[in-house]
Amino acid sequence: MAEIVKLPTSDLYQTRYLELIDRAVQTLLNGGVIIFPTETVYGIGADIRSPEAVRRLSAIKERSARQPLLIHCGTFQQAAPYVRGIPNVAYLLAKRFLPGPIALILSPSSNAPEFVTGDSGTVGIRVVNNPVFFEIVSRLGAPLAGTSANIHGQPATNDFNAISPEIVARVDLAIDAGKTGSGSASTIIDLTTHPPRLLREGDIKRQELEQTLGLKLAP
Repeated sequence: MAEIVKLPTSDLYQTRYLELIDRAVQTLLNGGVIIFPTETVYGIGADIRSPEAVRRLSAIKERSARQPLLIHCGTFQQAAPYVRGIPNVAYLLAKRFLPGPIALILSPSSNAPEFVTGDSGTVGIRVVNNPVFFEIVSRLGAPLAGTSANIHGQPATNDFNAISPEIVARVDLAIDAGKTGSGSASTIIDLTTHPPRLLREGDIKRQELEQTLGLKLAP
């Protein structure tokens, strides 16, 4: 059964908050899988440097290990080692929307693990806009390989109490931040094509993306 830790609702930097961050980081360093809040829905993740933990994450989700995962970062700079030749359109979107609810699909570098890229031939980058997540990956010193905290095929949620008890029971630590985030999935845009292609519309809409890039996205 997972250890469930409730996020303090008062001063974020009180002792209990710092202890929570430390426990999350230690869990990840020990090869664990955690559930964490984001600005959209709850996520599930593992240290990107631990192939065994990431494979376990896919098993917990009941999804194929060949399906790609997103690299969840604290900053855009933290994503750079996993990307080959970041295009100008990525910098335009990063300047406007990151950190925030958008995933950028880019060409992977040789540092991007196969268990993250899967069969896609691309790499997906998320820069999460959440202070708890930011502190975790900053102290960990690496991004998380992750996705939404739900059994594959079931809906994602921004309400901790609505997360499937099955998935909570299978992870090592779950951070309960109550109801958090927008509840909408992140927008996903493929920047490996020209023009870029909108794969999923979430909190950030097609019109905002086209205005930022100064071009029409692929239909």
